Amino acid sequence: MEETTGHLIKVNLPGGLISPGDLQEVLAIAEKSGAGEVVFGNRQQLFFRVKEALLEDLHHELLMADIHYEVDADNHPNILSSYVTDDIFDHPGWLREGVYKDIFDLFDYQPKLKVNLVAANQTFVPFFTGNFNFIASEVSNYWFLYVRFPKTNQLYCWPSLIYSEDIPTLSKLIERHILENRDLFFDQPNINAEVLLYQKIAGKNSMPVQLIQQPLKLPDFSLPYYEGFNKYGNNKLWLGIYRRKETFAIALLKDICKLCLKTRISQLHITPWKSLLVKEIAPADRHFWEKILDQHRINVRHASNELNWQLEDNCAEGLHLKQELVKQFEEADLHTYRLCFAIKTHLKSGLFGSVIIRKLLEVETETRFEILHTPDFNPNNKTLTVYKSHLKQAELGRELIALCDAYYSLSVLEEPAPVENPVAESGANATSYFVYQCKNCLGLYDEAWGDEANGIAAGTGFAALTTYPCPTCDSPKEDFVRIERAVPVF
Repeated sequence: MEETTGHLIKVNLPGGLISPGDLQEVLAIAEKSGAGEVVFGNRQQLFFRVKEALLEDLHHELLMADIHYEVDADNHPNILSSYVTDDIFDHPGWLREGVYKDIFDLFDYQPKLKVNLVAANQTFVPFFTGNFNFIASEVSNYWFLYVRFPKTNQLYCWPSLIYSEDIPTLSKLIERHILENRDLFFDQPNINAEVLLYQKIAGKNSMPVQLIQQPLKLPDFSLPYYEGFNKYGNNKLWLGIYRRKETFAIALLKDICKLCLKTRISQLHITPWKSLLVKEIAPADRHFWEKILDQHRINVRHASNELNWQLEDNCAEGLHLKQELVKQFEEADLHTYRLCFAIKTHLKSGLFGSVIIRKLLEVETETRFEILHTPDFNPNNKTLTVYKSHLKQAELGRELIALCDAYYSLSVLEEPAPVENPVAESGANATSYFVYQCKNCLGLYDEAWGDEANGIAAGTGFAALTTYPCPTCDSPKEDFVRIERAVPVF
């Protein structure tokens, strides 16, 4: 959003979906208040700016329309969901539209902590950027719950699965307990969640208990191409629209809403990549959509190495840096498949990425940066390894390109032969191998990579480690379980 003056208005869109009629109403109010564009956030919310002189009228309009909003604040984070991926990026089995909507409707309060509801077999929507991360299990209508404590990367796996209809109630109970005991849970190292959280909450409710039979298995990351026209399902199309500057003109969105109503499309979807997605387009109506794209000069042919970025909301500094780095990536014709990047200008901004560019304190009036990555380059892993630190901005592009080259060289050409051969015993053509996963925070130990940050060389077998405290949550070696993972395909 290029205009940075005035007040920032935030409207939550629970689960990232909104009907065209409701969006029309929000847009009309925003336009009446002087806004010409809106921005979508990485938690699937909507932002626009209003000048001080028009703020009082805006309050009245939003109140009359019964639209919940915040001004220059984010005290109530949006509920994020992977509903947008349903049928186009994944086929979630029992987790369908009705389940999502029933859960959204049962929230009788506005959460103050972040809630994520995601399918387990997709990688388009992040798993662990929430404080309460509900991930669909293989058991119908039951979910894993991973609690990430505020201002930390510590994850605690709830000992039992959670029934769909109990998600709002349990979220409310846990949130209340955490907020009433900030000194125990906020920005604290090594939280004893079993004693301080689970035992306090479990005895206060009579929710059904479904034991965890199998640990959660995270899929290997790959970001689907999420813009343009695409076929899916029974002779339908979906359309993804991405904007390089993150801004969507209100005039464009109003035309989209009108066409949705005309062609009986009941809802629009906001993605965590700050883009808009329209499902259920009939092939016979495609020319109407192409006309809108032409009229508003919308390009839907951006390179993948521009689409796979996570930025803080309404952050001009991060957006400018991304644009500079993307130019360098394009000049190098850089391949970035299975990678995504995040730029953090604030220390604890909750973004996820395979590779993180993090702003450091200024050194002699010049900003410095560090580059970090997850050990397995899966952005849903919360463990980070420092690649290079105290870099000048001019050095970032070169170092990022070198890191990408190193990643593909190691993955494709020079993958080390592990001591204990973690590749599944099905032979040279195996499609899976084994790693060791902390059952408390989901941190991974991959024998092929070792743990360089803690002095463990690549190829070191897990059994050869006398002790191994989890780098993320400090759990003992005994809390790691052996799980099977797919061999990456490039």
